[in-house]
Amino acid sequence: MKTQKQQIKAVGTHQSEVLQDIPLACADELKAVEFIEQQRWGDIPCCPRCGDMDVKQMKDRTSGERNKRFLWRCYGCKQQFTVKIGTVMEDSRIPYRHWCFAFWAACSSKKGVSAMQIQRQTGLSYKSALFLMHRIRFAMTDDHSTPEPMTGDIEVDEVYMGGKERNKHASKRKQPGRGTIGKIPVVAMVQRGGDVRAQIMPTVNGKNLRKVMKENIDKSATVYTDEALYYNQAGRYFPKHEKVNHSAGEYVRGKATTNTIESFFAILRRGVIGTYHSVSKEHLHRYIGEFEYKYNTRKLDDGERMVLAIQKSDGKRLMYKQPAV
Repeated sequence: MKTQKQQIKAVGTHQSEVLQDIPLACADELKAVEFIEQQRWGDIPCCPRCGDMDVKQMKDRTSGERNKRFLWRCYGCKQQFTVKIGTVMEDSRIPYRHWCFAFWAACSSKKGVSAMQIQRQTGLSYKSALFLMHRIRFAMTDDHSTPEPMTGDIEVDEVYMGGKERNKHASKRKQPGRGTIGKIPVVAMVQRGGDVRAQIMPTVNGKNLRKVMKENIDKSATVYTDEALYYNQAGRYFPKHEKVNHSAGEYVRGKATTNTIESFFAILRRGVIGTYHSVSKEHLHRYIGEFEYKYNTRKLDDGERMVLAIQKSDGKRLMYKQPAV
């Protein structure tokens, strides 16, 4: 008689082994623990505190089955630990199977998954589901503190996140600032055929743009922007700077275009409007990190993207209330 995993494999014959394991990991607590342990440690488990590989699973003396808390014992530092230690999952009482489901949902949904949906499908409270998703977004987000310079053809553009013009009071429409008053500016740079980097800007002006572009783009790169005046000052640092005049109906002129970065913004805006509906300025950077991660892993399948997100959670910790400095 075929096992449940063999039955799944028979149906999804073109799926990778990871994709075949995910349904069981989202439904069974032991399978979920084993799945996360495999993705984080592979075949060589080690202590997340001291790095010692002299570790052993703790088992029930009577039944011989794994400890109910899925503990390990380290013979190096003489401490107990679980696979959650040293990751965004640390100190979380949320079951492992819900973590697996949330990682899977976040990595397989192109336009994101809301905390309300996670709440409905797992039975968690909304507060727990929201914090769960924020921790997953934190795991996905790359550290751009020391960025590797982007080279080749680079497109740069900005978008303003906020309410639509038609939803504003008539007295607030068509005011100076291209309808951007009260919105949050986000600047992004994409290397054609490569990765995207996006970040919130306090103000979009020539000085701020120049600083961000110098930090992220190699001087030898060819930079493509639209005709906005602040790109004149920002673009002086780059000998190869071409612009397209959107106001004159020009969107492509040879290699000069910003269509690639605008396609990234289209997915970001559709996710915020269609899935999340409203995003506060306090947490917007985490949503941007999520969409940036999914764009940069677009060549991976959903299973590989999920595995990478679990691995990237190693060494990261997001507290519900950050301690006072």
